[in-house]
Amino acid sequence: MNPAEWLARSAALHPGAPALMRGAEVLADYAEFARQAAGLGAALAARGLGPGARVAVFMTNRPEYLVALYAVWWAGAAVVPINAKLHPREAEWIIANAGAGAVILSEDVGADLRPEGVVRLSVDAAEFAGLLARDPLPAPAPMAGEALAWLFYTSGTTGRPKGVQITAANLVAAVLSYLADVDAVHPTDAAFYAAPMSHGAGLYNFMHVIRAARHVLPPSGGFDAAEILDLAPRLGDLHMFAAPTMVRRLVAEAKARGCRGAGIRTIVYGGGPMYLADIVEAVEVMGPRFVQIYGQGESPMTITALPRELVADRSHADWRARLASVGRAFSALEVRIAGADGRTLPPGEVGEILVRGPTVMQGYWRNPRATAETIRDGWLWTGDMGAMDGAGFVTLHDRSKDVIISGGTNIYPREVEEALLLHAAVAEVSVVGRPHPDWGEEVVAFVVCEPGQGADAATLDAHCREHIARFKRPKQYRFLAELPKNNYGKVLKTDLRRMLEEDA
Repeated sequence: MNPAEWLARSAALHPGAPALMRGAEVLADYAEFARQAAGLGAALAARGLGPGARVAVFMTNRPEYLVALYAVWWAGAAVVPINAKLHPREAEWIIANAGAGAVILSEDVGADLRPEGVVRLSVDAAEFAGLLARDPLPAPAPMAGEALAWLFYTSGTTGRPKGVQITAANLVAAVLSYLADVDAVHPTDAAFYAAPMSHGAGLYNFMHVIRAARHVLPPSGGFDAAEILDLAPRLGDLHMFAAPTMVRRLVAEAKARGCRGAGIRTIVYGGGPMYLADIVEAVEVMGPRFVQIYGQGESPMTITALPRELVADRSHADWRARLASVGRAFSALEVRIAGADGRTLPPGEVGEILVRGPTVMQGYWRNPRATAETIRDGWLWTGDMGAMDGAGFVTLHDRSKDVIISGGTNIYPREVEEALLLHAAVAEVSVVGRPHPDWGEEVVAFVVCEPGQGADAATLDAHCREHIARFKRPKQYRFLAELPKNNYGKVLKTDLRRMLEEDA
């Protein structure tokens, strides 16, 4: 089914319920939310952007983001959400690869975005209000379960980003899985969007739309611990998704104030490693408000979950081991640990985490080779290494891919390495992650310069700003005469990480 049907139904049943808010200010009720989405959907449809088309959304967190999402679906097209932290060149590549016919953007990130042959709709332009006010489409366009609904680009370790094809049926399964295994949602709830709406936080809009709950955009436009603790008591029943680094900062602010986070009902955390000591302290300071999920773009927000009662439990003999895990498989999914040959490993043994079920992606966009490598015999090979105990609790051990997770955002070394290799003075480079107390990890680049040429950190930093998003830039550059390699010429990143450990 079309996700826009959920908005249409809530608007029909609860037209006066507050829907879109900035802080404590109500900007639109459900009737107005649906009318704007249907009006913008009509504008898209008039441009031929209906079923089978793709529309990119490149903007920071703001109320118009939700209107844009539902407008695209109302017209029957698929959304291509683009991380607002990306460089415009990176965004343009995604738009081109997706074959998007239009991009809905905000000028704070998209001012320099001029994709060739693509309709550009700016939410900051004077004419945008006229698009919202168009005669609305009477109903969302029909959308089959296998129809593409969400084309999310996630990078790999072998080059350009890959488009993850999430169907309408995948979204339905993910939403129902949330309601079954993560948390209930009530009409009195307030979904608070402090994390990027192009990622998991945005996917959590659906269950709140279904219940005609509130959608709150922070006045700051992002994550601010003090702002959240100030707003939560005024809003009440606040729900939010947060990366572990956000949780740590929120807990530190609450601890400094001597408060327990009044007004916050649920904090779902994921997107990176949460250390045991940190979540123990979080529950001690703020109480049983926390739920953990483990997922990835290929099975959005749905692989395993650790519900609040287990996060808060201190009575079970194995509570520490369970709290250090990422929980148990979602009810609609099968999860197992396999060796390289695909055979299921016994409890406690470390192998690759495999997933099968209705939330698993249709495949990678126009990339059958990568699809075949990742989905085998119906199982999604996640690239994450872990072990499962006899009770089904999965503990992450390492990643088979070299992804760096900084502040809950994935940074892929190959992207950074390719950008640095564009500089004339760089002969070789290898990028690894280094532990960081606040962000989880930070990027370090080991660089070998061309003979007779040199470059300093400031020069390479300026070069990176021209080619990749700022958050992907290395925080340190280490200059070496040569990179450590094995007999086959492969760079030994373990040796590079060991150098960093010795420095520390």
